[in-house]
Amino acid sequence: MDFIRSQLHNAGMDDPMNIYVSNILMILFIALICIVANIITKKVMLKAVIRIVKRNRYRWDDVIVEKKVFHKLSHLVPAIIIFFFAPVFPGYQLLIEKLAAAYMVLATIIVLNSVMDTFDTIYRSFEISKIRPIRGYIQVVKIILFIVGGIVLISSLVGQNPLIILSGLGALSAVLMLIFKDSILGLVAGVQLSSNDMVRVGDWIEMPNYNADGDVIDITLNTVKVMNFDKTITMVPSYAFISDSFRNWRGMQISGGRRIKRSINIDTSSIVFCSDEMIAEFKKIHYISDYVTSRVEEINTYNIEQHINRENKVNGRQMTNIGVFREYILQYLRRHPKIHQDMTMIVRQLAPEETGLPIEIYAFSNDTTWAVYESVQADIFDHIYAVAPMFGLRIFQNPTGYDLARIKDEVRV
Repeated sequence: MDFIRSQLHNAGMDDPMNIYVSNILMILFIALICIVANIITKKVMLKAVIRIVKRNRYRWDDVIVEKKVFHKLSHLVPAIIIFFFAPVFPGYQLLIEKLAAAYMVLATIIVLNSVMDTFDTIYRSFEISKIRPIRGYIQVVKIILFIVGGIVLISSLVGQNPLIILSGLGALSAVLMLIFKDSILGLVAGVQLSSNDMVRVGDWIEMPNYNADGDVIDITLNTVKVMNFDKTITMVPSYAFISDSFRNWRGMQISGGRRIKRSINIDTSSIVFCSDEMIAEFKKIHYISDYVTSRVEEINTYNIEQHINRENKVNGRQMTNIGVFREYILQYLRRHPKIHQDMTMIVRQLAPEETGLPIEIYAFSNDTTWAVYESVQADIFDHIYAVAPMFGLRIFQNPTGYDLARIKDEVRV
């Protein structure tokens, strides 16, 4: 500044105009230095760093470049230059230093925010991120960073100690707790969800209260994002997983078996004792031929030993078509290639209803994929409905228009 003023004085410029012009020239000179430094930083140094990053085999530094951490860090250079040139303007030194310091604090907050985003992205590339998500914790750190950064920024502008401003916030603690209520609840819920391993990214959850039925795609501080099977997105508050009930299908997916639990209703009027002709036909069925043979021998032996009068079928033990049918279904499931043979497999009777006698199939498919599971289940019941008449059984069905028309035609005949 002294050099510029002396040169202007030698050129014959008087003091008032000398000071005014020298200040303008100095400002232009500082601006030129900032522009040159910014160009060198972004065009030379940043390109060199990016070239080094692209050439190595590590993935984490590529993420740093993608998040533009170095680009945002370069904004500190002009602010630092302006801060150190502040004494050139004694009358405005304090103001310039405050503004430059405030800009440096703001730039630092932005850089640290990008660093945390980078860390989150790198962490999510590992498989453990699905089991122990940390995005909620990172968001808490960001909140703290913005609060502390805001306090430092304000203190640098007003020229006060940050502790004084921080102590003033203590009186507003109730208001702050109200503002950050969801964040506090989400933090507590996130800790419990993570420590108890209740929800992971990729889990299929079902939460009727929030119309959520699909896969978890993201877990944040305040919400859990669920993509439903109709491709809609449901945002569920994190604390709802602690206060409300929900179903997690992860256990089913890990076990490798998906439950089939469905029943068919048999018309009770079609349930009869097996005649000799029926038994002869049953012996021709591959799945139950051995069962029928051994069962007939067992029943005959019992009736002979007990001197049962066989003239009436009510006496002694007899085979029923419904019992043989249940055994056939069980043997059919044991030979089905898509049924998990190491899990529970039951064919049982339920309590009779006005719609007939329910026969429930309880088994597990060995493929948990939804489409495959539905296909297996449909295939099993297609077969059951088709073979039931071969056992002399009728599937219960309420009368339809076709049934009424057939009865009407029979009456006419």
